[in-house]
Amino acid sequence: MMEIKDIKQNSDLLNAIDWEMTPEEAVRLYLEWGNNWASGNYVIRSKEDVTHYFVVNTWGKTPIIYLIRRNSEEAVELATIDMPEDIKAHFLKVNGHFKGVYPVEGEVKNWLKQQLNSGNN
Repeated sequence: MMEIKDIKQNSDLLNAIDWEMTPEEAVRLYLEWGNNWASGNYVIRSKEDVTHYFVVNTWGKTPIIYLIRRNSEEAVELATIDMPEDIKAHFLKVNGHFKGVYPVEGEVKNWLKQQLNSGNN
């Protein structure tokens, strides 16, 4: 499993990250092919179409950021990233302690981009 330093050193992977992708949108695009016509700009045509995106998973004891590689056949967790305690506390305050998979946004997204030196926040 990769760590943040591994992602940072892989420019091809960094450039492939879709910062706007959410878990819900990934499911719609890759698992519910019949709904793809509705959005208009991105259509999955084969298992060769791939998206890389981050999610926050709260199914464990503490929220963890995952880098996911998804195509129409599978979703693979490529990396796990621990959040600093202050970011984690703010995430839990905003989202509660509900179990689930959340998009990376707001303070978490800004922190992650800063860690990866990845363009605009």
